[in-house]
Amino acid sequence: MGQINRSWPRTEPVSKKVILSAAIFLIIAIAGLTYVKWWPYYLKAIHAAAEHTIGSSIVSGKNQAAPDPSWQSAWDYAKAYYNSVWKAAILGILLGSLLQVLIPSRWLLKALGKASFGSTLVGGAASIPGMMCTCCAAPIAIGLRKKNASVGAALAFWLGNPTINPATLVFMTFVLSWKFTAIRLVFGLLLTFGVSYFANRFASSQTLPEQVAAAPEKVEQEEHSAPLLVRWMKAIGSMLLHVVPAYFIAVLVLGACRAWLFPTIGETASNNVLLILLFAIAGMLFVIPTAAEIPIIQTMLSFGLGTGPAAALLLTLPSISLPSILMIRKSFPHKVLLFVVVSVVALGTLSGLAGVLFLS
Repeated sequence: MGQINRSWPRTEPVSKKVILSAAIFLIIAIAGLTYVKWWPYYLKAIHAAAEHTIGSSIVSGKNQAAPDPSWQSAWDYAKAYYNSVWKAAILGILLGSLLQVLIPSRWLLKALGKASFGSTLVGGAASIPGMMCTCCAAPIAIGLRKKNASVGAALAFWLGNPTINPATLVFMTFVLSWKFTAIRLVFGLLLTFGVSYFANRFASSQTLPEQVAAAPEKVEQEEHSAPLLVRWMKAIGSMLLHVVPAYFIAVLVLGACRAWLFPTIGETASNNVLLILLFAIAGMLFVIPTAAEIPIIQTMLSFGLGTGPAAALLLTLPSISLPSILMIRKSFPHKVLLFVVVSVVALGTLSGLAGVLFLS
């Protein structure tokens, strides 16, 4: 690929200002995640263990089938969806913008700046405490790419948030079964670390961060040429401008079309291979809050969906979505995004076939 092999420059003393800015980011991240994710999910885990449910399906509610396509259906889904994710969405945008102005480039380049499995591993591991849905994790992935994190590392962070989310795995064990959890974990790890690492091969040499790794101090000087508040306002303004419109419109469209994406299926065709593929594609396109795949699958299984399509949705529903792809489209090469889309559908189909063998 023509990557440039350069050693890291001599380490410079870390200033108190740099340490303070990084500490501020860490405090905001911990406080935000505790309020939005960690404490609510602890309570939800207790509820899941006792009741073996975490709520009704966001696709169909308490009904057996999703409503017919209409503007009302679109609006109803958008309201339900945003009511579930608005706190995490705000936190994602906040962290994605603060990442660009508070974390030193040299730190991120050293940990996440190489097109190696090591950087991919760090990116995926960093996603585990986040536990965000694909759309809420997207602004942070965008921030990582703005700071020249490698394609593989940023993708591993983005994909790892929803797919290897430890809270979701706990809920899944209590509500569905440990077998569903095992399938999700195996294919989630393959997607987070395997697909993300190989995605580096679809990035041209110009997009790889090794080319800026040789002079991180110069990069930081350019980044800090304006006051902190000005830089943050610029970062968050750019984030909102490029992320929110596509996000809002795509959620409305998918909400209107959910009856077409998730039709009621009789038991006679429940584990058809073509049906597994179609549900893998539908799950890849559709957008849900964190862990919403669990009640969706639980509901659909109750009225005849086979374990094959259910296992396909198990991976593809949370991992990516049309809105999240639109959100990050300017941060990754199109070849990379196409590779990720195809990989999600392929792994989702394989997950479905594993579901036929392992769950039936």
